[in-house]
Amino acid sequence: QVQAVESGGGLVQPGGSLRLSCAASGSFLNPDTVGWYRQTPGKQRELVASISSGGSTNYADSVKGRFTISKDDNARNTVYLQMNSLKPEDTAVYYCKLDYRTWTHRIQSVWGQGTQVTVSS
Repeated sequence: QVQAVESGGGLVQPGGSLRLSCAASGSFLNPDTVGWYRQTPGKQRELVASISSGGSTNYADSVKGRFTISKDDNARNTVYLQMNSLKPEDTAVYYCKLDYRTWTHRIQSVWGQGTQVTVSS
C-alpha cells in the first residue's frame, strides 16, 4: 500500500523556520506531482506549494518568497517544504498529497496524516 508520511511540524516563533518532509513508501512506478496543503478549523484545505515530476514548482501567493518546495536528490521519494519567515497566519495542519504512477501507468493519489505547524510567541 502506498503511503505518504509527513514530519517536521512543531511550534516556532514568528520569523522562525521549519522544514517539513514528505516521504512516500510502498510499491509504485514513480512519483508524479507532490503537493503541500494546509487547513485550519472551519476552512477548506488550500494548496501551499507543489512540485511536478519534472521539477516545476507552484506556490500560493501568500507564501511566495518565504516557502520553498524541493525534492531530495538522494531519496527519490522524499519532498521537502522549507518554511522561512513564518507568520502566525501560517499556523495550520499541513498535509502532503502524493500523486503517483502505478505499475499499470494509472495516476493515483494518497494523502498523508498531517503535521501541525504552530507559529506563536
